Amino acid sequence: MEEQLQKELPLRFPESTGDLPLLPARMVNEYQYCPRLAYLEWVQGEWAESADTVEGKHVHRRVDKSERQLPNSGEVEDGARFHARSITLSSERLGTIAKVDLVEGDGDTVTPVDYKRGKRPHVAKGAYDPERVQLCIQALLLEEHGFQCPEGILYFAASKERVRVVFDEELRSTTQNAVDGLRLTAAGGTIPPPLEDSPKCPRCSLVGICLPDEVNYLSDGESQPRPMAVRHDEALPVYVQANHAKVSKKGEVLEIKIDDEKVSTARLVEVSQLVLMGNIYLTTPALHELLRREIPITWHSYGGWYLGHSIGVGHKNVELRTAQYRASFDDRICLEVARNLVKAKILNCRTLLRRNWRTDESPDEIIDLLKRDATAAMRAKNLSELLGIEGAAASRYFGVFSHMIKKDDQDLAFNFDFAHRNRRPPTDAVNALLSYAYSLLTRTWSVTLSATGFDPYRGFYHQPRYGRPALALDMMEPFRPLLADSCVLTAINNGEVKTNDFVKGAGAINLKADGRKRFIGVFERRLTQEITHPLFSYKVSYRRLLEVQSRLLGRYLLGELDSYPNFTTR
Repeated sequence: MEEQLQKELPLRFPESTGDLPLLPARMVNEYQYCPRLAYLEWVQGEWAESADTVEGKHVHRRVDKSERQLPNSGEVEDGARFHARSITLSSERLGTIAKVDLVEGDGDTVTPVDYKRGKRPHVAKGAYDPERVQLCIQALLLEEHGFQCPEGILYFAASKERVRVVFDEELRSTTQNAVDGLRLTAAGGTIPPPLEDSPKCPRCSLVGICLPDEVNYLSDGESQPRPMAVRHDEALPVYVQANHAKVSKKGEVLEIKIDDEKVSTARLVEVSQLVLMGNIYLTTPALHELLRREIPITWHSYGGWYLGHSIGVGHKNVELRTAQYRASFDDRICLEVARNLVKAKILNCRTLLRRNWRTDESPDEIIDLLKRDATAAMRAKNLSELLGIEGAAASRYFGVFSHMIKKDDQDLAFNFDFAHRNRRPPTDAVNALLSYAYSLLTRTWSVTLSATGFDPYRGFYHQPRYGRPALALDMMEPFRPLLADSCVLTAINNGEVKTNDFVKGAGAINLKADGRKRFIGVFERRLTQEITHPLFSYKVSYRRLLEVQSRLLGRYLLGELDSYPNFTTR
């Protein structure tokens, strides 16, 4: 006798109450497609545009602009036909909400029509389950409002085809299970695991946030990530440092004026952030548009010191910040993260020395000592001991920093003397450049962390202090030699910044405006430079690498990774 298998009973989620948000039908579609994607969007508030999402908005532009009210059930005469567009329906009993593109009615019998980008897929049911489930939710909501809804239509814009979907018991059961499944997953507070080697991932707009291949590779060490997590971004920062400059908005363009004379413009779609240095006037309409577009504005003193940044409503990922705060009060986690950050910083300092050593004296001894410091950092028993190890390594590193600076006796204006690191205020040109580079890097990391859901002011290694972005200072440690120190060496050795680009006074030294402008160019070029990731083996720009590292820290804090994978260049 054949073995009888008991069917799995669906686990229903309780009826929605006032304190639970209604599930959008689009989120249930995402859950049916990929539970992890739905969790990222619905629970953690992540979102990123792609060609597909932009095209989808374009397809919906007609129905979204031509709203027509849906009549009440029972008010339409039998045989009377009507069309209603862009109708929003919700139900507390079902716990869902949906925006119906088009409702075609014949009396109390209605047919929802859902517009889709792309061509009709040639599959047995005429469409994939996520789209059919989304349409079925619309039908359930229409029935909740008293209409009869036996079937619906999926309209595929690219092929201009209508696919009929019958709302049978099987589809209704699948839809209800998807709704309940998403609610239970969201209530559970644990992100579903990433898909493994799935063809869905490369076209997903959130692939650079989800990092499915990277998380799987760091967890099992087997499947090499596909080069898909990094997209090319045309938007770049706009720097304004002219004293009393004015930044205003005109249409889709930012206009920059000095003494009421327009000197430059920047298209808003090509602006990743606005960097204001000194006494710059930003108009209210421009500020509102930047906040609306989630384009951060960073504020600096005229001398380049990072003061803070402004952004819109901020990232919605409360779950990530909760994990960050919880970990920041755990001494064990703080020490583990700090050890690895310091180790990575020291190893990257060694790499920079090996690559840029310019004197006949051998660097082998200092290279070996830094290697020992990196090993000692991993054995530190507390943060105080780790600070001492880091300080000793920094002293060795900056003690030979001048060996990486080009010397030219025939051009005295090109010589930069450097004996040791000093700051507040810097007393020589090299220290002034280093301090300015660290300020730019702090700003870059602060904006990146805010954009990915972190609180930049609560760290693990640097202790929180008023106005101090502790987490940004933590994360920039391994990147000081790679992004700040290397830019200083490039600017000096290539002659892009010269000693006459500085102003001295009261025992301090600082860059002039023209020197700052050229050094900013060096820094931004460095961020745009592509390197091969030592773990994932795909090419990535430093600008995008900071975002990847930030998101990997989030995966670690949320329990998906056993440790945070620091970046050390080869």
